[in-house]
Amino acid sequence: MSDWQKEAFGRRLAALAFGALVLLTACTKRTTEPAHSFAYITNSGSNTVSVLDLSTMKIFRTLATGSNPTGVTASPTKDEVYVVNTDSGTVSVIDARANKVVGNMAVGRTPYTVSLTADGKRGWVANSESNTVTLLDLDAHRAIGHVAVGKQPGIVRVSGDGKFVAVANRGDDSLTLIDGETMKVRGTLHVCSSPNSLAILPDGSKAVVGCSGSRQVAIISLRNGQVEALLRVGGTPVDLGMKPDGGEIFVPNYEAQTISAVSPYSDEVSESFLAGDHPLRTLVSSDGSTLYVSNSASNSVAVFDATTRKLTTSVPVGSAPNALALSPAENMLLVANSGSGDVAVLRLDKRRDKKVQAPPPRLFMMIPTGAKPFQIAVKTASKAD
Repeated sequence: MSDWQKEAFGRRLAALAFGALVLLTACTKRTTEPAHSFAYITNSGSNTVSVLDLSTMKIFRTLATGSNPTGVTASPTKDEVYVVNTDSGTVSVIDARANKVVGNMAVGRTPYTVSLTADGKRGWVANSESNTVTLLDLDAHRAIGHVAVGKQPGIVRVSGDGKFVAVANRGDDSLTLIDGETMKVRGTLHVCSSPNSLAILPDGSKAVVGCSGSRQVAIISLRNGQVEALLRVGGTPVDLGMKPDGGEIFVPNYEAQTISAVSPYSDEVSESFLAGDHPLRTLVSSDGSTLYVSNSASNSVAVFDATTRKLTTSVPVGSAPNALALSPAENMLLVANSGSGDVAVLRLDKRRDKKVQAPPPRLFMMIPTGAKPFQIAVKTASKAD
């Protein structure tokens, strides 16, 4: 594995996935101004965020942030985007209408991810070197509290109603559960080795943890704070790609080069199937029908039918593809290529007539960004006045 592959993989284990890249959009309807959509790409190697205009497919602006921007999340309710600056220990606030940085919130040391409540009022940040999580007031743009957790927390997730907060601690193989309203620790559970990916089901009933060190996925009940199941998957699970209804989660196994389909409500692995070389990120379409997988070592994106698990196509992209994000209309897939410093845009044809087969996804264009693009968030906001 080359140096940049090792670095990208290490950062992925620390930050996740999200996200698992995490695609969050909020649509603001106005009668006089059309909605305007942008993609925000963190460039961890150049301390910037590239703002990609999805109507022109050109970089609209490059914003200076803090040092080593990694995670990025769009508010579900406000015209704001939040960027986690890992080496600065801050979270930058971007005004999505003006596309300007309007503030920075100090958190702890070495933050990687931020998770928002559904009302967009609060955010939780995991601080890996501080062994804490920070609670943010997103109306006031300031930190309002810190909670001690386990060692090296790499990722935090909050339930949509804000009641349950889960923190995966890589350093001591644990999961800390926090009451999101009182900020009190409810308990700390030993889960499995090197928990590095985390999701909470849409109904807030369970947390799902991927553990890269033990080839396992843990299912935790948030109601009683207990481990329900430890499920065996492939070597080095690194992400969790959840269907919108939470009924199925796709786990890319980096070393095994497979995808495991996990059914969290029934606590079982329903199937495993081959992916590409070193699958890193997964993303499911909003209707749950299509699964996208970035294969970091084969420089490609694999597209699967999420129901049949059949490979639809494999599309060559740039070097070391990482984060994935869909445009609001889901007619384009954005792929952050960490090795080549660009974003690949795949054209996705959507047919209203389901009887007419749409052509497979194909590469549309490559757009240069900054160095080592790491994460993508898409935001739909009204145009600036």
